[in-house]
Amino acid sequence: MSVIRQRILRYWSPVIRSIKFQYSTNMVKICYVAVVAALLLMTTGGPRAAEVPPAMEPISGINTSTAEETGTKNVLALNSSMFELYDNSLHIFEHNILAKHPVILGLFSGAGGRFILYRPGMAPLEAPSVPIVYQLLKSIGHSTMALSEVVLPYLDNPDNHAWRGPLLAYRSRMQSALDSLDATEMQEDWRGNNRAILQNNIAFMDACAEKGAISSGDLQAFANRQAPLLKNNIAWAAQTQVAHWMGVIAGWKQMLGSDWDKTYAASNTIYVARQNNVLFSVLAQFFGPDAINDRLLLIETISFTTTPDDMLGSLTRIIADRSVGAIFFGYNLMDYELMGGDGRASIIAEAPKFGLKPFLPPEVPFGSHQWPTLITPGPGPASLAQLPH
Repeated sequence: MSVIRQRILRYWSPVIRSIKFQYSTNMVKICYVAVVAALLLMTTGGPRAAEVPPAMEPISGINTSTAEETGTKNVLALNSSMFELYDNSLHIFEHNILAKHPVILGLFSGAGGRFILYRPGMAPLEAPSVPIVYQLLKSIGHSTMALSEVVLPYLDNPDNHAWRGPLLAYRSRMQSALDSLDATEMQEDWRGNNRAILQNNIAFMDACAEKGAISSGDLQAFANRQAPLLKNNIAWAAQTQVAHWMGVIAGWKQMLGSDWDKTYAASNTIYVARQNNVLFSVLAQFFGPDAINDRLLLIETISFTTTPDDMLGSLTRIIADRSVGAIFFGYNLMDYELMGGDGRASIIAEAPKFGLKPFLPPEVPFGSHQWPTLITPGPGPASLAQLPH
């Protein structure tokens, strides 16, 4: 072993042991190689091809970059660094908002939603859950949907029996639910409707198993029998959910008193639940039209559920962006796609070049308080109750 390497090991072994205490074995090896390489460069006056340590041979080489590549990376680094700075400031902004304003979060869940109230200087207050009957109604209603998913891939395909095992396993669960229905917390006039749903599910599964095939006609006849019963379940679940949450929000508004006028609220949604979103619509009744898109926000996500921390982060980001937009442009336009207006003008200019007539929604002013959902009326049913029987 060379004198230089002996000196390196003698003086740097304590550092290596400290690193080993904090990191994994692989990380120790990487740090060891980095330290040895750096010290070799400092003590020998620079690298020479013959002096590359054997351990570094697989990764050694000369890295090249053109002036254009380096310049591009340096400029693009401004944008990536912005997000790091943004995240650091976001924690400060969130703390400041919660110190001055009450905040209500409405989060989607399979149990009918969650509502959490944040008050300055106080621990978060989580509202009681929707009565369990809501979940019972949805579970039984979803059972019919799940049954359809089991059989749909095998319609009119009598030679494929891959559906049989999953269907019979689900039938067992269905029978257990039916046998236990009378023991659940459900009012009697609703119980009969749900008993019929489960009995129809079981009868359909038995018929499929007996025939050894699943036809489109049989599935459609089954769906026609279940549709009126499912509509009842959906209506009762909605009534249960809305009555519960309106009572909760009414109580919170009374408790907050004059602080209600500076309260922010947000609920989350994915695309399919955006229209007539129950949690947002309940909040809107108490916040009023002028609060929509101002203190009351609907935040779209890519999943049914999200965490309170993520929701608070999104709400904080929106409020902070508004301040930036107001400083530079005089409007809270950061709620919108910043390039949207110029993009719109560019589409109008470019479309004729492709033989297209520009097709765009009406322009909406910054600060609009319209519902963040579809609001243009038109022909056709707009709810289950309006569907033909």
